Amino acid sequence: MTKNNSNIVKVSFWERNRKSEGYLLKKKIMEIAVVIARFILLFGLCFLILQPILNKISVSFMTEDDLFNPIVVSIPVHFTTDNYVLTAEIMNYGKSFVNSLVISLTIAIVQIAVCTIVGYGFARFNFPLKKFWFACVMLVILIPPQVISNSLYIHFRFFDIFGIIKLIRGEALNLRGNVLPYYLMSLGCMGLKNGLYIYMIRQFFRNIPNDMEEAAYVDGCGTFKTFVRIMLPEGKPIITSCFLFAFVWQWTDGFYSKMFLGSTSLLSMSIARLVDSLGAYIQRIMGIKTTVSVAYSNCILATGTLMLVAPVIILYLFAQRQFVESISSSGIKM
Repeated sequence: MTKNNSNIVKVSFWERNRKSEGYLLKKKIMEIAVVIARFILLFGLCFLILQPILNKISVSFMTEDDLFNPIVVSIPVHFTTDNYVLTAEIMNYGKSFVNSLVISLTIAIVQIAVCTIVGYGFARFNFPLKKFWFACVMLVILIPPQVISNSLYIHFRFFDIFGIIKLIRGEALNLRGNVLPYYLMSLGCMGLKNGLYIYMIRQFFRNIPNDMEEAAYVDGCGTFKTFVRIMLPEGKPIITSCFLFAFVWQWTDGFYSKMFLGSTSLLSMSIARLVDSLGAYIQRIMGIKTTVSVAYSNCILATGTLMLVAPVIILYLFAQRQFVESISSSGIKM
């Protein structure tokens, strides 16, 4: 019974293909080709992303003998966790982790709070020079922070407000070496990637129908109450995504950290000088000057990199649903 039905389907397909002058077969071949091409593309992209991470994981569990063993490729012969213990000690991982967590978390919260208000304002309100100010937001996205590094250094090294501080104290304030410049820049929407967050939030709110706000106004809600009770819950996906971006970029930032927080122990700063610190650490332990092999230096660097990105990966696993929703619903309407 099944065999007869199968034959009927086959005859029916070729019959319909003959009547369509081969169009049905061409369409079927095209669909199969698209599926195969999509699979190859996705597999290649996943391999390019995962292969370096898997390689670092493999190397981080190898001893120095395994690193120089031509037989060992991916699976270590002498499995060890000493590399993680050594890297954590060199990086002062506990203290650096706490400092990075506190600074990244607070900065991300400040950035997203301010950028949400500004992005919503660009999406929903008309005000003088709106296009000009939005063009300034785009410039914040396009201009790299290195271009204004000298200005930032001078501004926060000799910080003053209309000459008032100098008038009272006799000299300007030196804000370098503490976290205050981070907060001031974030509050002014000039922090790390703030222009991008404003743009993303603006695009998201522009896609929400105005009927929701109009209904809230009819019910007696003011502008602020409508924003807090209606629009913020609707914007939860994009706010979550921007928070993830802000946290991750701040977590791995080395530019602003080096400029303003050079003496503060952070993971992003520790990983930048990990190889140099390894040589100094071994010299201090052994009491003699020695040269660390390139292979072992790369092994410790790979271990430190994994310890740096592990908290970020865990954070993403908890927030991936909101992240995917915001990516699919933002940036559609210009």
